[in-house]
Amino acid sequence: MTAVNGFNFDLVARYFPMFIQGLGVTLQVVLTAIVLSTVFGYLVALMRGSKIAPLRWISATYVWVFRGIPLILSLFFFYYALPQFGVRLDALTAGIIAMTVNSTSFMSEIIRSGLNAVPRGHLEAATAVGMNPLQIATRITLPQTVRLMLPPYISNCVIMMKESAQVAVITVPDLMFQAQKAYNASFSPLETLGVAGVLYLAVTSLLMLAQLLVERRLRTHAA
Repeated sequence: MTAVNGFNFDLVARYFPMFIQGLGVTLQVVLTAIVLSTVFGYLVALMRGSKIAPLRWISATYVWVFRGIPLILSLFFFYYALPQFGVRLDALTAGIIAMTVNSTSFMSEIIRSGLNAVPRGHLEAATAVGMNPLQIATRITLPQTVRLMLPPYISNCVIMMKESAQVAVITVPDLMFQAQKAYNASFSPLETLGVAGVLYLAVTSLLMLAQLLVERRLRTHAA
């Protein structure tokens, strides 16, 4: 048994494949939720700015509800409550849907803030020179919106990575679930939870590094 200052490296080696497998599931959940919440968040942001009142009310209510309830409540609803209505989801699907639904409410506000920050004069000038709505969106609105929303967008991705640990409560075999499983088998919290923490920190650190690089690049272009 290889141990240094009470830390059992043999135990880590024994369970490390489980941790990597769990990390793969975590990344699957998080990346899928990021993509879906970005797409739906953009649609919700457009609804918030719509001239059609019912669309504004529906989108505002959606954002109000899902920004105000914890992720774990959504997880329990989609996994445990939906079967009462005849809808049964496996744990992984329920976890992805719950994370997407909750994260969409935050993504929509980030995107909406970016859209609202585009100077109206730029849009009026684009219209004056004969650009159609698609050209305005791709050449004027989106480039400026992306530049403004990237820092908070990446910050939200970091939060999603950390909050993804909650999907373990509905038995999604993610990194946290595997760490708990290893702990239950070994009763060694230092090694099992410590390795899980290091892996979470590695991924979130990469995201935060990306955020720093993006912000530095934006400052360079602004100068």
